[in-house]
Amino acid sequence: MAPFARLIRLCLMAILAFAGLGHARAAGADGKAETPVIAAAVSVAVDGGKTRFSVTMSRSVVAQVQLMEGPDRVIVDLPEVAFHIPPDQGRRSEGLIASYRYGLFAPGRSRVVMELAQPAVVSALHVDQNQPGGASLLVIELSRVDRDHFRKAVAESAGASKSAQAEPAVAKDAKDTRPVIVIDPGHGGIDPGAAALSGVYEKDLILSFAQLLKKKLDAEGRYKVLMTREQDVFISLGDRVKFARMAKADLFISIHADSISGTQEVRGLTVYTGSERASDAESARLADRENRADSLAGVESGDGADDVLDILQDLTLRETRTFSHGFANRLVGELDSVARLNKNARREAGFRVLRAHDVPSVLVELGYLSSQKDLDLIMSDEWRGKMVASMTVAIDRFFATRLARQGAAAVLP
Repeated sequence: MAPFARLIRLCLMAILAFAGLGHARAAGADGKAETPVIAAAVSVAVDGGKTRFSVTMSRSVVAQVQLMEGPDRVIVDLPEVAFHIPPDQGRRSEGLIASYRYGLFAPGRSRVVMELAQPAVVSALHVDQNQPGGASLLVIELSRVDRDHFRKAVAESAGASKSAQAEPAVAKDAKDTRPVIVIDPGHGGIDPGAAALSGVYEKDLILSFAQLLKKKLDAEGRYKVLMTREQDVFISLGDRVKFARMAKADLFISIHADSISGTQEVRGLTVYTGSERASDAESARLADRENRADSLAGVESGDGADDVLDILQDLTLRETRTFSHGFANRLVGELDSVARLNKNARREAGFRVLRAHDVPSVLVELGYLSSQKDLDLIMSDEWRGKMVASMTVAIDRFFATRLARQGAAAVLP
């Protein structure tokens, strides 16, 4: 075997072993073991008006591509792939590609999103299965075009490829009358959220915190607790809201962590409620960034608003916001003794994920990953333990107050 071929094979074997997949295999429909697909390397080559994006994989895959505008993107849909690629790779502009990101888009499906520096179309797409060591090379060639040509290609691409996510499934149990709480770990999969200088991603920190909160609430036994995602998978903003409404949630808690460039001085926890008008410019900026999550993952959607159709829904919305504000204020009060709060800890903004008219909803920013002090706290087991304990107290008191008011409330979510 040639030295280069031997090197490629050894690299792939090492990646499989590191991932714990060298001996563990998923069984296929025929009972035979299926080796997971590994993406071991990505390269970008520029040749005049063409840019070639290449991915070295452990075996051949079928790729589907689509173009999107606003911003200009190339969407590459793949079967589920484990990306063993440096986390900062893809941030540098090369040729027609301004940046790219990758990750799990839905169970069984992965996605690569390339932001374009200039309008371009996919001029070639092929898989070379004759790579050293038995690897395969997925090659996507991009060619520069003018704006009119690109828009026509986007329209043709949309007609040929529709990317639809599965309806969120929520188990129903008529005998379980406990209040339903939906915990929403922000971001996930191809959408990493904010990133610390150390390379830690918001999506991972938030998921582990949400799991800890769910475990604490489950231990109480007072509530039925659901999570919009329980793994590193992308969930659209609309599907997160839909999940809560289908579950007939009594409370929706979306958990995030912010980041701000250029300073470590800004820090602290903030609790948001939904509003058409932001309480301040910083809140408006954050909501705008969070509301672009679907677009960054290559999902086109409407504004996500839960439209009010009649006077009854309008009354319900008002009552829901009263409950949302009440819980947010209670949450800030409970967390004041255990968390470093932002100087303006109670804010409002037009977050799409908070727009269900019949589910009391809040969004909690645990802190700033751009602040080393906040990051150290969020990663601290002791701090997280105190946080989930205080959040549980706030939840208990919220439901005690709410249930006491049920007899007098004209409209209840």
